[in-house]
Amino acid sequence: MIKMSTKMLMMLTLIMSTIMVMSSENWFSMWMGLEINMMSFIPLMEKNKNLLLSESKMMYFLIQSLGSIMFIFMIVMNPLIMIKEDMANILVMNVITMSMMMKMGMAPMHMWFINIMNKMSWNVCLTLMTWQKLAPMFIMSNTINNIKMITLWSILSALIGAIGGINQTSIKKMMAFSSINHLGWMTMCMKFDNEMWIKYLIIYSLILMLIVKTLSKSSINYINQMNMNMKTQMEKINLLIMMLSLGGLPPFIGFMPKWMVIQSLISTNSLFTTLILMMTSMITLFYYMRLIVPMIMSNNTMNKWNSKNINMKTNYMYSFIINMMLPITMIINMM
Repeated sequence: MIKMSTKMLMMLTLIMSTIMVMSSENWFSMWMGLEINMMSFIPLMEKNKNLLLSESKMMYFLIQSLGSIMFIFMIVMNPLIMIKEDMANILVMNVITMSMMMKMGMAPMHMWFINIMNKMSWNVCLTLMTWQKLAPMFIMSNTINNIKMITLWSILSALIGAIGGINQTSIKKMMAFSSINHLGWMTMCMKFDNEMWIKYLIIYSLILMLIVKTLSKSSINYINQMNMNMKTQMEKINLLIMMLSLGGLPPFIGFMPKWMVIQSLISTNSLFTTLILMMTSMITLFYYMRLIVPMIMSNNTMNKWNSKNINMKTNYMYSFIINMMLPITMIINMM
């Protein structure tokens, strides 16, 4: 088992490496930051009595290395490409964008992400779905220069993220597909504003943090464990609110980032893209509801040993405040 001091050191290095990427002035220091980030994350995946982790660590290492090789190769080759300067620049930026998509697990290069997510603990999954997206997204927002490419990758990620999650029984796989769907929305933000995707990622991370905390505390990994492991009715309602918020249903806070993207898309007359993104969001909402509805409806099947009241008032309070921020902000704006 990895020691606590080592874990703290790796967490610190992970945070510092992301800051290094986001504050870099040249390509090489960005590449170094990504490499340090990868080498810091692999020890954090360590967990006792889990033989599957060595396989997932190797898979993560190979995929991240491949992304880094593509990135550094394009940086080195850029001055040597013997075609028109504009064409060379477009080619380099497109390949760098694809390498970052591979590092994040964005469709169509997403299968490693699903497999790794299923084998890790909830806390490591949370880091992979939130913090590990930050550095590649930052580089991608600076290199992506073709609006048609942005739209294509966004639609593809939204569709695969929505359709892939329907047939899953593992909640980790479901959350991984949900993350790919949200990546599609975040990439679409880059078409309009470089700060919009950061706002989206912050709100998505907050909601995800509360969901993962609840699922981790109740040791839930599969759909059939939802009803057995949930201790109180309040816990069930709490998870229902958070799942609806993650699906982007008003009046919860999860609707706010999607609302920003939809507004921007409508203002540029991208109605077809808006329709596809909204439809995929409905599909993700369907599989969140498939998780929650049986649990809420069958209250009477709660086991006796699970019926004791557990003090989680603080967790409920945080969840309620975060999810009700949207109506509060709307009321303040109207005043």
